[in-house]
Amino acid sequence: MEQHKKYIYKVITSEGTGSGFAVKGHNFLITNYHVVEGTKQLAIEDQERNRYLGDVVMVNPQLDLAFVRVDELPLSDSSITIDDDLEITNTQKIFINGFPFGMPFTITEGIISSTNQPMNNRHYIQTDAAVNPGNSGGPMLNQAGVLVGVTTSKFNNADNVGFGIRFNEIIKEINDFNFSDKLYRVKCNSCDHFIETPTKFCPHCGNKIDISVFEEFEKSPFEEFIESAIEGMGANPVLCRAGRDTWEFHQGSALIRMFVYQRNYLIVTSPLVKLPKQNLKVIYEYMLSHPYAPYHFGVSDSIVYISYRVHMSDVFSDDAERIKGYVRDIPQLADDLDNMLVEKYGCEFSIDAKVN
Repeated sequence: MEQHKKYIYKVITSEGTGSGFAVKGHNFLITNYHVVEGTKQLAIEDQERNRYLGDVVMVNPQLDLAFVRVDELPLSDSSITIDDDLEITNTQKIFINGFPFGMPFTITEGIISSTNQPMNNRHYIQTDAAVNPGNSGGPMLNQAGVLVGVTTSKFNNADNVGFGIRFNEIIKEINDFNFSDKLYRVKCNSCDHFIETPTKFCPHCGNKIDISVFEEFEKSPFEEFIESAIEGMGANPVLCRAGRDTWEFHQGSALIRMFVYQRNYLIVTSPLVKLPKQNLKVIYEYMLSHPYAPYHFGVSDSIVYISYRVHMSDVFSDDAERIKGYVRDIPQLADDLDNMLVEKYGCEFSIDAKVN
């Protein structure tokens, strides 16, 4: 299983995270519709935590499936295998691959409890393997690494039970999609026609279409504020998103996190380094001298942080532009500080640092 993980990616939007994967011979990623719902551009993260811009090019809400084009990734070169003639059986071993709860990549082993579980007018693969939010859109593989299904965790109250979209339905969707551009298309579940223009009814068969599937979620004033600051750093905000009111990215080696705390505070923080075993006095004296106000140092579980905190009410006050400047400047400061603390004070880079 381990050799397949490089073809499996984290899918990140302003609403949350999921998983996606590439299949052999095709230049798009496969994921769930509910993972990408409300967005047409998103971030794709590989196993080395590199991020790439992805464009949603196909959604099938009824099947809960979506395709994402990623120009910077050679997805068709060598990826997960699909097999039209695959046979699956109850009690067969199955492996759930993905990023549960947005955490690092995991593989969970289970068995197929049912190859054809009827639910919501469709048949799903049912497994006893743990399926958690974040696993959605990841591949279910057999022991040979062949695609068995696509994990979906859109069903509520399904404790200790996981479900997957069957491989034969995935193959049909792949074969039906014959486009090479980056236009956003909605598939009509009645006639299989692909629709490019927002509409309430399929222009081919007249089937009712939920027009909201063509729409993107509107950004809040707070999101506009933060993403304006991120753009001021020269970064693409889409590549920095990590869920609702959360942003996470690397500036050089330093991990930067931006989030809302208890609905009252904007926190911008970076876990810089791990404290050394000796000579702690000099580094504490340095940190306590407050050399970088309004930013402040902190220590938790031997990890040194540099942080900025401001009340949410101030974000929309007359000080908004000054605060935006503080938000914009802390990533570069963090990238400089972690190197300095390693070289001058004998610290170690934090586990979150992106270092060669």
